Amino acid sequence: MNGISIQPQATIGEGLYVGHGGSVHIGGKATLGNNCNISQEVTIGVAGRGDKRGTPHIGDRAFIGAGAKILGLIEIGDDVAIGANAVVTRSLPDRAVAVGIPASIISYEGSFEFVSYTNMENDAVRQESLLIRDQD
Repeated sequence: MNGISIQPQATIGEGLYVGHGGSVHIGGKATLGNNCNISQEVTIGVAGRGDKRGTPHIGDRAFIGAGAKILGLIEIGDDVAIGANAVVTRSLPDRAVAVGIPASIISYEGSFEFVSYTNMENDAVRQESLLIRDQD
């Protein structure tokens, strides 16, 4: 037992990093992009009713802080940072930094300071996203 529950229908990209395995749950048909970082006690799960019921789609290079809950049929963009204990029930655009209950966007600085992975300096998509952030 490692304290991590990933449903078999979930889709996980390459390079997933789980900092601490305690109480991590990835439910239903949730999808996570490449090079995402997840902290302990994170839930990525099913919520909603009718045609709005479903699981989140999380983009590439996302950082999800300890205790965060990401629920429902929502889209989390690339390079997003979600703070500790945030409750996210609405979609977040690329490079958003979201905190609180319910989560709200506090900046568009992205997850660049929180996510690291092999050869990230040569990742053209990440470099382009950094450039867009710096132009805004």
